[in-house]
This record gives sequence, C-alpha cells and structure tokens, in this order.
Amino acid sequence: MSKVANFWETEQDQKVNCLLCPHHCSIAPGKSGICRVRKNEAGVLIARTFARVSAVNFDPIEKKPLYHFYPGQSILSLGSVGCNFHCLFCQNWEISQVDPDHFPLQKMSPSEAVDLANTRNSIGLAYTYNEPFIWWEYVHETAELAKKSQLKNVLVTNGFVETKPLQELLPLIDAMNIDLKSMENSFYRKYCGGELEPVIRTIETSYQFGVHIELTNLLIPGLNEEEEQLVKLVDWVSTLSPDIPLHFSRYFPAYRLSSGLPTSLSMLERAYRIAREKLSFVYLGNVADQKGSTTFCPSCQQPVIIRRGYAVDKAGLDGANCRFCGTSLPIVV
Repeated sequence: MSKVANFWETEQDQKVNCLLCPHHCSIAPGKSGICRVRKNEAGVLIARTFARVSAVNFDPIEKKPLYHFYPGQSILSLGSVGCNFHCLFCQNWEISQVDPDHFPLQKMSPSEAVDLANTRNSIGLAYTYNEPFIWWEYVHETAELAKKSQLKNVLVTNGFVETKPLQELLPLIDAMNIDLKSMENSFYRKYCGGELEPVIRTIETSYQFGVHIELTNLLIPGLNEEEEQLVKLVDWVSTLSPDIPLHFSRYFPAYRLSSGLPTSLSMLERAYRIAREKLSFVYLGNVADQKGSTTFCPSCQQPVIIRRGYAVDKAGLDGANCRFCGTSLPIVV
C-alpha cells in the first residue's frame, strides 16, 4: 500500500524535492530518496511503506529503551523498512538498509494497528525497529487514532527530521527515545551519512514541547568512546536537563563494521561513572548489569526500580515518588 507523501515540492522535469528530512533529496521520476521509501512516481512523491510493516511485536517498554515511561508495561511495537541514515555500524541493517520491494512486508492499516493495541492491554504503540520519521504519514494517521483511544505514542528515532514535520507530529507523541550517536558532526558525516545539528534540534524541540525524552548512545570501540567525547556528550545533556535518562548501549560488530570488537564491560563502566557525575539517571544496555539497569533516587540514592532483564520491581516507588525519602521523580507511571 502507498500514499501520496507530505512535505515535498515540485521541480523542473517532473523532479520533486523531499522536505521531510534535512537531506532534501531531489528525486527524479522513478527514483527514490536516500531513505529508499519515498519515491517519485510521475512527478508525485509517494510514501511507499504506508500501512506496510516488517515487524509487529508486544514488547516491554524497557526494550525501546524507555525506563521512566510506564515502567513494567507492555507496548505494541511496529516497524517497516528504510532509514535516512546509512550507519556503517547499524544494529538493525536487515530492515533499515533494504528497499521495500525486497522485503516481505505485511499490510496493517492504522485502524488495525490501534485495534490490535487495544486487544492486549498495551499502553499504546511504539514506532520503532527502523526510522519512524520516514514513515511519517503512517505514524501520523495511526497516532491520531491511538490518541482517540487513549493510547500512548512512542517514537524510537535517530532524530534526523526537519522542523515542520516534527512540530506537526509532536502533539501526538508522548515519549521518544532518541539516538544521540556522538557530539561530533564529523562522526555523523563519516559513519552515518548525516549531520549532528538537526538531531540536537529535534532533542531540544521535543523536550521543550513536553514530550518525555530518553537518550541512547551506542558506544563503539575506537569511534566514539574516548573520555573527551563522553564528557562533551554528558555536559550537553546535563545543560538541557540532568534528569534526562541516558542509556549507554553495548555495541556488537554488525553490517559494514562487522570485523570490529564489541564494547568492553570496562568501557561501559567508565562511561557510567563519567555520566553519573552530572546526570541523575544513567543506564547500561545490551549487557547484564544489575547496577547499570537500576533506577536510583538522586536524593537518597536508594534503588527505586530494580530491573532483572525485563522483570521490573517497582517496590521503591510510591506513585512517581521515592518511597524512601518522598522525592518526586521524573517517571511517568
């Protein structure tokens, strides 16, 4: 199923200029943009993956990862194919770096997605697995229906989107996990085929709008784990808000960097120590680490949420307050 896309303008010779993300792809008839899913068909930009999904699962919300948004709850997770980044280290490249004509997608209309979420006691829908912003038309229509059903909408995203489509979508979005890959623009250019500034803008805009924000940084040996880079990342997050949860995720060699090494535990622990000097909530992902998955009260340092895998013990919470000292915590329950 396809749909006429939003955010584009016509050019000469039936070319179109896509305005959804900062790439601003100029697309000739019969061709697709960098994301592979927005195609020029006879001078009209088409969203080829509207209502076409690659994966449908009920996941723990912690898998997104979101640790401060309805902890312990389940959410319907939907994804399609394509991405406007081409990260050489992509952990999900089988769907993010593929053409929709070369993947067995199944149909799922917005109303079918919302009906499915309602059947399984899900808190809502997460648009995830590949980049949801290039799925804008489907996400927007589905999120509108979800809101009418009192369901939550979650984006798991690289944050590389233009301001106008972001602002039109934000009123429908309750939470986002945004992948902040590095604070170096050279990293984004060399390893992702993108730019840092639009990602920073997305994080700031979404946070200021009142969306629940958590950030993920994939630590890649030799590329973005030097102490100077980590300090720069932590300093920026702390300036926006020291209460924004930051997830350091363990890297496993994949895609075009498959000959590298996985992130060492000592590297993860060092990142955790650096971040905890300025941030209230720091977590370690893709690794079994009790301390790195526990939520500690920033006032009394008592454990308020203990996670063992996806088993969540919230005994230290009293609503959204610390049961030990009464401090109000930035946790949506």
